[in-house]
Amino acid sequence: MAPMGEVRSAQRLVAYNRTVFEKFERAVSRRGWKEASANREIGHLSLKNTLVHILNVHEAWLIAVAQGRWEIFDAPGRQPDEVRSLADLRRYRARVWEGVDRLMATLTPAQLRSRVKAPWMPGEYTLEDAVYQVSFEQAHHLGEIIGALWQADWRPPEMTWIRNLP
Repeated sequence: MAPMGEVRSAQRLVAYNRTVFEKFERAVSRRGWKEASANREIGHLSLKNTLVHILNVHEAWLIAVAQGRWEIFDAPGRQPDEVRSLADLRRYRARVWEGVDRLMATLTPAQLRSRVKAPWMPGEYTLEDAVYQVSFEQAHHLGEIIGALWQADWRPPEMTWIRNLP
């Protein structure tokens, strides 16, 4: 049984993810569209595509899987090739965080320990596992962005937990 303290921990982790994501989005946006969309030979090629992928992961796990809102997969503006400007990226980010906020605002211990299922992922896991999945995947992909920023001689944003405590 997940006590309320674990719910609060999940909420804090998601709040941290949002804070750090938005710092990276601002850092990429400051470089302009040409730099954001340039092929940097990282996992999702561009900084923009990597940010879109991070949003896709949050949306898939914390909106579709956690809330049963499968229609998000048919929504326009969520594929990297559909995000054609920094304004498009901001709109998509706002939509994703709105859906994630909806879950976090009403999260209960029972929900956190409930079994969830993603059609693309084998095995058994809980919503708590999904929160960790999005968090670790975001950290992994932000690491790619950090490397690309350093290669361009641009300082990446601060992402340490302690400096970004929610």
